[in-house]
Amino acid sequence: MTATGEQAWVPAACTLPTLDQPLRLAEFDDLFADALRGQQRLSATVLRWELDPAAEATARDLTVRESSCCSFFSFTFGGPRNGVLQLVVEVPAAHVAVLDALADRAAARSGAEAGVEPQ
Repeated sequence: MTATGEQAWVPAACTLPTLDQPLRLAEFDDLFADALRGQQRLSATVLRWELDPAAEATARDLTVRESSCCSFFSFTFGGPRNGVLQLVVEVPAAHVAVLDALADRAAARSGAEAGVEPQ
């Protein structure tokens, strides 16, 4: 798949039809804008999002659908704890650029900077 512009980071491994990709990006954008409270980069291949617990059903549905077309993603839910739902997003090293782009997109849509956890 050849992607252009805003979708240039979508990997060839993604099986979501090209016409549907803007809609999926819009769903992630809505989740980030409405529910993302913070994000931390735990490692090069792992990102943790803190979401409003009210968005759990939406986040679970979205991540199940995303996993079906981009099987390299691993999404793990935890919580809610301390008033937030945790969602850990993990990718193999070959897809770090995709995780980078997703973290940047989340930060741009929510204002939640991608902090790095102290090791």
